[in-house]
Amino acid sequence: MVQDIVDNVPKARHAVVLSADGIARGATDALTDKDVRTISAAMAGMQSLSRATAHFAGPSQDRQWSQTIIEFSQGWVFLIGAGQGAYLAAAAEPGVDMQQISFRMHRLVARLGNNLTSLPRLNAGDAPRAGGDAAARPQGPVGSGFVIAELDEAIASVRGARHALLLGADGLPHGASTGIGRDLADTISAAMTGIHAYSRATAPFASGQRDDEWRQTVIEFQHGWIFLIAAGDGAFVAAAAEPDCDIEEFTTHLSDLIPTLIAPKASQSEGAGDA
Repeated sequence: MVQDIVDNVPKARHAVVLSADGIARGATDALTDKDVRTISAAMAGMQSLSRATAHFAGPSQDRQWSQTIIEFSQGWVFLIGAGQGAYLAAAAEPGVDMQQISFRMHRLVARLGNNLTSLPRLNAGDAPRAGGDAAARPQGPVGSGFVIAELDEAIASVRGARHALLLGADGLPHGASTGIGRDLADTISAAMTGIHAYSRATAPFASGQRDDEWRQTVIEFQHGWIFLIAAGDGAFVAAAAEPDCDIEEFTTHLSDLIPTLIAPKASQSEGAGDA
């Protein structure tokens, strides 16, 4: 039944069913046992951290996670829930029909029904939210050097955009849009660094290439979106938006800003070398 996704969706590559503890429950034929174990462990970590960032997407009583999508230059990875404590991950080539693979994945979950339910050791839906309700609370003032004006402009130009944060290759926040205090920035940075690492670990699953270029990770909740976008040299931008935000417009705007965001740091490094 899991093979149905690969057999009936052009450009689909693989699919794996796993528990919240990272134990494989089933997989398509072309994957080795080692591949299945690796992707199951990475996807279990990914879904846990994805849920833990729900507060960054915005304040809401219902912070239900819907899916996580990872984009590489040579492939995609899709992760959705598949019953209590169970998940379904699928990989596909560039150019796959997003609606078709999503339809097949959700149809498979519906067909398997309770057979996929795997009671977790802890309720995955009650995973601790990093920072609690920090995003819903007013943040204290931050120094002018921490606020990046270009990120504020990007948020102001796209309806439904909420926050944006620049993280360096060291995993530390290098600046943010107005309204993100240092505490929230540190908390989100820690979670996003983990999501970034898990995303990169799925490259062999997505395309068969361990060094495939990671481009972005998109996390969808019922109350909003979170994006991680590659910014070169290991840096990345984390951003959040409301459910009705034009996510293509927002991510494109942020991607266009990246050369401007990282240019000052490059200039400073060159200046230090000349000195």
